[in-house]
Amino acid sequence: MKKSRLFTPGPTMVPEEVLLEMARPMEHHRTAFYRNMYKQVHELLQYLFQTKSLCMLFTGSGTAAMEGAIVGCCPPGHKALVIRNGKFSERWTKVCQAFSIDHTSLDIEWGHGAKVSDIQKAMDADPKIDTVVVVHSETSTTALSDVEGIARLTRERGALLLVDGITAVGALPVKMDDWGVDVYVTGSQKAMMLPPGLGVAAVGDRAWERIDSGKMPTLYNDLKAYRKSHETFDAPYTPALTLVRGALKALQIVKERGLEDVWAETAMLARGTRAAAEALGMKVYPADPVDSVTAMVVPDGVDEGALRKTMREKYGFQIAGGQGELKGRIIRFSHMGYVDAFDTIGVIAALEMALAAQGYKVTIGAGVQAAQRVFVEAMK
Repeated sequence: MKKSRLFTPGPTMVPEEVLLEMARPMEHHRTAFYRNMYKQVHELLQYLFQTKSLCMLFTGSGTAAMEGAIVGCCPPGHKALVIRNGKFSERWTKVCQAFSIDHTSLDIEWGHGAKVSDIQKAMDADPKIDTVVVVHSETSTTALSDVEGIARLTRERGALLLVDGITAVGALPVKMDDWGVDVYVTGSQKAMMLPPGLGVAAVGDRAWERIDSGKMPTLYNDLKAYRKSHETFDAPYTPALTLVRGALKALQIVKERGLEDVWAETAMLARGTRAAAEALGMKVYPADPVDSVTAMVVPDGVDEGALRKTMREKYGFQIAGGQGELKGRIIRFSHMGYVDAFDTIGVIAALEMALAAQGYKVTIGAGVQAAQRVFVEAMK
């Protein structure tokens, strides 16, 4: 039997102690047990997002939390600017279209992150824009956007900033209050080291002012309903209790270790993987690479699907392919959550072997050695 190792950018591997916690006997959610547990989770989520704001759990994916944020913060009379630089950022335009939200889209070349200058030009051209929606880490292209700089601009302009941090929160430096971000969103199956099923939205005071100023056609993802239930650390609808229980254990692990150490290790794993790609003669895809996920361009003559199949079925490593216009063109490796330097050395070794199996000219051990050099230097 081969051990399966997840290097997909969600779901990611889950620590054994979290799995064991979720396997404990079921409790009822309308009880003091759940309210006490949720209170602890909330405090730890505030640490994760580096905020004093209200952090709410949605039974659903990160998309559920992000949809609730966009719909709540964009009632009639307001206009959103949606930055589109990949598959997932395009989803937020679809949300605006589905709920008839006044919006405009700013398309940025895939592989590039959003810059302050991009947003500034768009806002200068349309003074009606008072909400900006951006993806911190565009998972489909593995490109990083300058959220800290964009937040300064939106504050200066009196606009709200809504950030999809689904592959950023818990992996990259995220400082919601220091930066002045109004809404940050993530999902459980990424750096939180949990199975899929929870969306998390941290919502600041300026966002609540906007949410309270109007009404939008939503029910299950209504942020006001979650805020009301939060007053007693409850949930408006049946919560994913087992996942919340796992979240408490996973977030305690993060807190005990320290966010700064987590951020530093994620960055180290990314540097090592990028160094390995270079040593293997492979190009790192994005112009603005993020540290939570690395994308490599598949070399000419290599079958991307067969490469991933070999790594999965023969060597036990699951990586991700490209999406949308990048399907068949790139492969992606996660650096989030329950993964370390030795797991990463293993997936690089498997990549070398799978490439060699297709006749790609590779010096076995070159990528591993390049990554090891990065890790040795970082661990001094």
